[in-house]
Amino acid sequence: MTGKKAQESSRTVAFIDIGTNSIRLFVVRLNPDCSYIVLSNQKEAVRLGEGEFLTGLITEEAMDRAVMVAGRFVELAHSFSAEEFVAVATSATREAQNRYDFLSRLRKESHLDVQVISGREEARLIFMGVTAAMNLKDEQIMIIDIGGGSTEVAIGGSDGCSYLSSMRLGTIRLTNMFFPDGVTGPVTGSRYEEIRDYIRNEARPVVRQAGRHPVDLVVGSSGTIINLCDIAARSSHPGDPKRTILSASDLKKAVPVICSSSLTERRKIPGINPERADIIIAGTAIIDTLMQDLNIRELEVTQRGLQDGLLADYLSKMEGFPLLGHLSVREKSVLLTGRAFGINEYHARTVSTIALELFDSGKTVGLHTLGPGERELLEYASFLHDIGSLISFNNHHAHSYYIIRNSDLLGFDQNEVLIMANIARYHRKKLPRKKEFEMPELDEPGKELVTILSTFLRLSESLDRRHAALIERVSFTKINNKTAELEIVAREDCQFESWGVDNEAKNFERAFGLKLDHTIRPL
Repeated sequence: MTGKKAQESSRTVAFIDIGTNSIRLFVVRLNPDCSYIVLSNQKEAVRLGEGEFLTGLITEEAMDRAVMVAGRFVELAHSFSAEEFVAVATSATREAQNRYDFLSRLRKESHLDVQVISGREEARLIFMGVTAAMNLKDEQIMIIDIGGGSTEVAIGGSDGCSYLSSMRLGTIRLTNMFFPDGVTGPVTGSRYEEIRDYIRNEARPVVRQAGRHPVDLVVGSSGTIINLCDIAARSSHPGDPKRTILSASDLKKAVPVICSSSLTERRKIPGINPERADIIIAGTAIIDTLMQDLNIRELEVTQRGLQDGLLADYLSKMEGFPLLGHLSVREKSVLLTGRAFGINEYHARTVSTIALELFDSGKTVGLHTLGPGERELLEYASFLHDIGSLISFNNHHAHSYYIIRNSDLLGFDQNEVLIMANIARYHRKKLPRKKEFEMPELDEPGKELVTILSTFLRLSESLDRRHAALIERVSFTKINNKTAELEIVAREDCQFESWGVDNEAKNFERAFGLKLDHTIRPL
């Protein structure tokens, strides 16, 4: 792919990943203001590599399935007015002796040109897809992705990859090798160890080289690892079914349960995806061995992977698309989310600037003791506070809450998203008492934080009620006799904004236990 200039109108791009186990479709609309919207995200298991790793050939049946699904995905993408297709194929295709026959059929029957990528390129794209959603800062991360035909390992940080590798270890490959007739019954401990010995021998060079790179975090990005995390969570952490951490100790407990079950019984194990029941033992052996040999105590699980990397790579090559460079993952995500919903950026930035001035000066005079993490949440919530206006101005604060709460804001954890959503929710109308909060997930410190930060947002919104940016700067100057004194420097008469501040005095007193006194000074 070559660099692409941002165009005057939006366009739709379809990304297709033809893997060893499944085919994925990702359809995205790219807007001229540098935002994007996901229109469709589909996955279909085709088992393209079924039987291939014994013969070196993609079977006719597997080829038929893949060509049919690819054709349907192309039609679906066209229904969204897709103008461009970016399609890649991985392990099963790159190793098949008849890959050119397969690629020719895809071109002729599915009307799809497919690029076969190397294992290292696959690892690089997976790294891009996973880290695009993370706020890495100075951290080094290792990513492990187990596919049907290969396992990729990538190590790096915010400045890119320092190590990339692809091993010929995959769930379908190993299942075909060790269970050519299928694995319908239980698997003995000795057989499981045979599989692990093979994995350990194949992975030895990668384990040696990867071990030279210190990492702060390990992430598993494949469907296999996600499924094993679900199984382990149901077994070892029944009170936390949405757990996204897979520990080596929890995996060890799950291994005998998985191996001692027949195929029929494995399909009924709590948390398992029944479609993976026949290949889950091979996947378990891969991650079990790698975690032990790489001394990984636990890893985080993510839904992101190669298809997200295709999008990130595409965007990085577009001129004028601010996805790399000085913007952090959080900044990019908030900016693009706001633009996707058509916010008034001028007003949003004005309100955000005023809110941060209130936060900073308030801390200086002892109004609060919050830190940079809370300041950052206020900044982003202030930028997005009017995002619900796209639905309706009436009750747009409630719509803003819903959009922020349910948007895929990258780089934030669930609690941070919940806090930002509530800050936006209470930027107008009544500021709630603690018992009135709609989200029971907020603990008492979270509720208190929302009360304080939404008070700053309410004041800053009042100071730009006419969206005219009349305020040059604001600051709390001192706290005296149970009163907080606020100085406002304005470019011109702002009586209307002054009334707005007066209207917030009671809410301010409830949040801080202080009366609010403000003065306006001309610039």
